[in-house]
Amino acid sequence: MNRWYGKLLGGIAGALLFRPNPVFGALAGLLLGHALDRDWFRLARDNPYRAFDLTRDASDAEVDQAYRRLISQYHPDRMDGAAPELRARAETRARELNAAYDRIKALRRKRAA
Repeated sequence: MNRWYGKLLGGIAGALLFRPNPVFGALAGLLLGHALDRDWFRLARDNPYRAFDLTRDASDAEVDQAYRRLISQYHPDRMDGAAPELRARAETRARELNAAYDRIKALRRKRAA
Protein backbone atom coordinates (compact mmCIF):
# COMPACT_ATOMS: atom_id res chain seq x y z
CA MET A 1 0.00 0.00 0.00
CA ASN A 2 1.25 3.37 -0.90
CA ARG A 3 -0.74 5.66 1.37
CA TRP A 4 0.44 9.12 2.28
CA TYR A 5 -2.40 10.88 4.05
CA GLY A 6 -1.52 9.46 7.48
CA LYS A 7 1.86 11.17 7.32
CA LEU A 8 0.31 14.46 6.27
CA LEU A 9 -2.41 14.45 8.90
CA GLY A 10 -0.02 13.18 11.58
CA GLY A 11 2.49 15.92 10.82
CA ILE A 12 -0.14 18.65 10.96
CA ALA A 13 -1.77 17.31 14.12
CA GLY A 14 1.60 16.86 15.81
CA ALA A 15 2.68 20.40 14.98
CA LEU A 16 -0.59 21.79 16.34
CA LEU A 17 -0.55 19.69 19.50
CA PHE A 18 3.08 20.49 20.37
CA ARG A 19 2.93 24.24 19.85
CA PRO A 20 5.94 25.05 22.04
CA ASN A 21 8.09 22.89 19.77
CA PRO A 22 6.17 22.35 16.51
CA VAL A 23 9.13 20.71 14.75
CA PHE A 24 9.25 17.94 17.35
CA GLY A 25 5.47 17.55 17.16
CA ALA A 26 5.50 17.40 13.39
CA LEU A 27 8.23 14.73 13.42
CA ALA A 28 6.41 12.67 16.03
CA GLY A 29 3.15 12.97 14.08
CA LEU A 30 4.94 12.10 10.85
CA LEU A 31 6.39 8.97 12.42
CA LEU A 32 3.01 7.93 13.80
CA GLY A 33 1.35 8.65 10.45
CA HIS A 34 3.96 6.55 8.67
CA ALA A 35 3.29 3.65 11.04
CA LEU A 36 -0.43 3.91 10.37
CA ASP A 37 0.11 4.13 6.60
CA ARG A 38 2.24 0.99 6.64
CA ASP A 39 -0.28 -0.94 8.80
CA TRP A 40 2.18 -1.54 11.60
CA PHE A 41 -0.71 -1.54 14.07
CA ARG A 42 -2.79 -4.15 12.29
CA LEU A 43 -4.05 -6.83 14.57
CA ALA A 44 -3.22 -10.50 14.14
CA ARG A 45 -6.85 -11.24 13.29
CA ASP A 46 -6.31 -9.50 9.97
CA ASN A 47 -4.16 -12.43 8.84
CA PRO A 48 -6.65 -15.16 7.89
CA TYR A 49 -3.87 -17.70 7.31
CA ARG A 50 -3.05 -17.68 11.01
CA ALA A 51 -6.35 -19.43 11.79
CA PHE A 52 -5.12 -22.45 9.84
CA ASP A 53 -1.46 -22.18 10.93
CA LEU A 54 -0.40 -21.58 7.33
CA THR A 55 1.65 -18.97 5.52
CA ARG A 56 0.53 -16.80 2.63
CA ASP A 57 2.51 -19.08 0.32
CA ALA A 58 0.21 -22.06 1.00
CA SER A 59 -1.46 -23.58 -2.02
CA ASP A 60 -5.21 -23.79 -2.47
CA ALA A 61 -5.09 -27.52 -1.75
CA GLU A 62 -3.27 -26.91 1.55
CA VAL A 63 -5.78 -24.26 2.58
CA ASP A 64 -8.72 -26.53 1.70
CA GLN A 65 -7.18 -29.47 3.56
CA ALA A 66 -6.49 -27.40 6.68
CA TYR A 67 -10.02 -25.95 6.58
CA ARG A 68 -11.66 -29.36 6.25
CA ARG A 69 -9.53 -30.85 9.03
CA LEU A 70 -10.21 -28.04 11.49
CA ILE A 71 -13.88 -27.51 10.68
CA SER A 72 -14.55 -31.22 11.14
CA GLN A 73 -12.89 -30.98 14.55
CA TYR A 74 -14.71 -27.83 15.72
CA HIS A 75 -18.09 -28.15 13.99
CA PRO A 76 -20.83 -27.60 16.57
CA ASP A 77 -22.81 -30.64 15.38
CA ARG A 78 -19.94 -32.84 16.53
CA MET A 79 -20.30 -31.42 20.03
CA ASP A 80 -23.83 -32.68 20.79
CA GLY A 81 -22.99 -34.40 24.07
CA ALA A 82 -20.34 -31.92 25.19
CA ALA A 83 -20.63 -29.40 27.98
CA PRO A 84 -22.30 -26.12 27.05
CA GLU A 85 -19.09 -24.10 27.44
CA LEU A 86 -17.20 -26.49 25.14
CA ARG A 87 -19.99 -26.26 22.59
CA ALA A 88 -19.92 -22.45 22.77
CA ARG A 89 -16.14 -22.42 22.25
CA ALA A 90 -16.51 -24.80 19.29
CA GLU A 91 -19.16 -22.55 17.74
CA THR A 92 -16.90 -19.52 18.14
CA ARG A 93 -13.93 -21.34 16.63
CA ALA A 94 -16.05 -22.63 13.72
CA ARG A 95 -17.21 -19.07 13.03
CA GLU A 96 -13.59 -17.88 13.04
CA LEU A 97 -12.57 -20.68 10.67
CA ASN A 98 -15.42 -19.95 8.26
CA ALA A 99 -14.63 -16.23 8.25
CA ALA A 100 -10.92 -16.87 7.67
CA TYR A 101 -11.63 -19.34 4.86
CA ASP A 102 -14.01 -16.91 3.16
CA ARG A 103 -11.44 -14.12 3.50
CA ILE A 104 -8.67 -16.26 1.98
CA LYS A 105 -10.89 -17.25 -0.94
CA ALA A 106 -11.88 -13.62 -1.54
CA LEU A 107 -8.24 -12.49 -1.44
CA ARG A 108 -7.21 -15.20 -3.90
CA ARG A 109 -10.08 -14.37 -6.27
CA LYS A 110 -9.10 -10.71 -6.08
CA ARG A 111 -5.45 -11.56 -6.75
CA ALA A 112 -6.34 -13.78 -9.72
CA ALA A 113 -8.49 -11.09 -11.34
